[in-house]
Amino acid sequence: MTTPAPAPFQASHQQPPQHPHYVSPIPVTDAHLGHAVASEWTKIKSVRSTMWTLGVLIVLVFGIGLLSTVAVRSSGSTMNGTPVLSMGFFGVLLGSMCVITLGVLTVASEYGTGMIRTTLTACPSRARVLTAKAIVFFLLAFVILTVTTTLVALFQYAMLKGTGAGLPSGGQWIRATVGVSLYVALLGLLSLAIGSLIRHSAGAITVMLGVVLLPLVLALFMFAQSLSGLREKLFEYSIPNQLSAFYSTSVSSSGPSGWQPLWILLGVTAVAYAGALAALSSRDV
Repeated sequence: MTTPAPAPFQASHQQPPQHPHYVSPIPVTDAHLGHAVASEWTKIKSVRSTMWTLGVLIVLVFGIGLLSTVAVRSSGSTMNGTPVLSMGFFGVLLGSMCVITLGVLTVASEYGTGMIRTTLTACPSRARVLTAKAIVFFLLAFVILTVTTTLVALFQYAMLKGTGAGLPSGGQWIRATVGVSLYVALLGLLSLAIGSLIRHSAGAITVMLGVVLLPLVLALFMFAQSLSGLREKLFEYSIPNQLSAFYSTSVSSSGPSGWQPLWILLGVTAVAYAGALAALSSRDV
């Protein structure tokens, strides 16, 4: 007697019962830039290096600004028309190094730890990731700098208004607080773009320190008469000279003045950001 052929095995291919009326209690929404911004804000505020860097920034801008004001006041010498807010320049110049460092670390540190893979897995849109980092970093740096430079400016005005210093107009107040804060925050944004291009914290910080200091240092050692034109241009467009323009105390008698340094840096930063975005979209992590 022949044995009947076994029935085809289908148990493992059966579909689980469907529940067409099931609704997830977790709201499902499409991801957008706001989610990426919230994620980047959580990351930047929970990293200890951010707190340390911002703390040193506040100490430098506020502390050096106050110390220089007290030193001038205690010396008893007259300022002979020197802008009363100009004493804030030294603290802002040193504080810009902290902003540069934080800008680089905002991107480059994720490449060092491998966190960038998790970030881009959670948010595959690389343009959205870089934009979110730029927004969070820029707003954080700008707010901290504006509050600190405003406090320093108020203290300087109260201490030096009777020493023969030039009293500031409304435009000078805005440039020495909001203007210089925008400029330094943009400098940090440029550092963020360079960090995204280089993907190495130490290398990107070194490049940015060279951008800030090298033109001025080179100009100081150009003694030949044939290099006088180049020397003058390096003086005019060096970062320290452009920073001092916001305090109406430019090192050079010509070159950018008023709000012009801000527009120059804005153009440079836009080019660097476009390059960083193109590189991030075309390279593997």
